[in-house]
Amino acid sequence: MPNTRSALKELRKAERRRQRNRAIRTRVRTFVKYARQAIAQADLEAAKKAIQEAYRELDRAARKGVIHRNTAARLKSRLMQQFHRTFGQVQAAAS
Repeated sequence: MPNTRSALKELRKAERRRQRNRAIRTRVRTFVKYARQAIAQADLEAAKKAIQEAYRELDRAARKGVIHRNTAARLKSRLMQQFHRTFGQVQAAAS
């Protein structure tokens, strides 16, 4: 238990940050999951929309410092790899 007033205040601040970061991190995971599910179902339009939303949430979390920017970049890259593995032939045929 903290002994000084400043340490008590830091404890309160840390708890507020933890709660905020937890909510944001959960939201990011949810949107990434939705994107992966849309890719797995091979629904091109739904996958594009889900990936766009996941990108937005990842960028927001990285901007707020909840996740590292390289972590966000890695997750975005992996999402796109999955997307291109699934829809690569469809995209090439459409061009």
